Amino acid sequence: MQVDRERATLAAFVTGSVLAGGNGVAIRFSNRELDPLWGAGFRFLLAAVLMLSLMAMLRVAVPRGRAFAAAVAFGLLQFAATYAFAYYALVELHAGFGQILLALVPLMTLFLATAQRQEPFRLVALGGALLALAGVVVMSGAALQGSLPFLSVLAALASALCFAEAAVLVRWLPPVHPVALNAVGMTVGAIALVVAAVVAGEAVELPDGSATWTAVAYLVTFGSVAVFLLYLFVLKRWIASRASYSFVVIPIVTVVLSAWLDDEPIGVGLVLGGALVLLGVYVGALRAPEDAAPRG
Repeated sequence: MQVDRERATLAAFVTGSVLAGGNGVAIRFSNRELDPLWGAGFRFLLAAVLMLSLMAMLRVAVPRGRAFAAAVAFGLLQFAATYAFAYYALVELHAGFGQILLALVPLMTLFLATAQRQEPFRLVALGGALLALAGVVVMSGAALQGSLPFLSVLAALASALCFAEAAVLVRWLPPVHPVALNAVGMTVGAIALVVAAVVAGEAVELPDGSATWTAVAYLVTFGSVAVFLLYLFVLKRWIASRASYSFVVIPIVTVVLSAWLDDEPIGVGLVLGGALVLLGVYVGALRAPEDAAPRG
């Protein structure tokens, strides 16, 4: 039974990481027509409708009291703050390089979880994260050449920090059905993003281009609904720092897609970097530590 549980969690981890690999490229296409805050808000408005519909189909109750407040806090951090920074960053940064910075999430999660006394400090996890991050940098070495927009880099780092703290937050929350948590969180996050877009004076309009609609459709279905349900499934079974290793698997997919669809240059270190990433993920995440059982 325990073996089957671990296999199901691993399958969710891999599937979610692969699907999330397309998000950075899709956001780049969305940003070419839609302003960043509005683009993020529009995405999560549509995703929230799907999640609320799924709630109704499954007859999942709306969380109340402390659980509802927790879902609201999760939405503001995971969807509003994280993606406001991410969409702004990917206006200028190529998706592959943006994912290099997001590969810092496991390190940030480890340090945040340790600082908040949710997890013990583990040298193996730190070593795995450093090894995987080195692999991502080698894999996309071409993206590191030349000048970089400073504010965009800062925004990508801020997005990674918000994502890391959201992973830690989820494990402190009272029990909430993952569909309900995502439905409430996406609704709150979408409203906050749309309000921010209006305040910032962004153009609030529907996309015209078919490429933009295709990107938004991917982000809403696979990139939001599927990815976040799988991510919460993993977070309920793995500790936060272990689950966050998806952020060093995602760039492998993102860099390949970005090179194919968005003409992002990638270095000859792709194979070597990819091998380092996989080794780092195995050391820090897939080789289950003794303390990888869920809290409580």
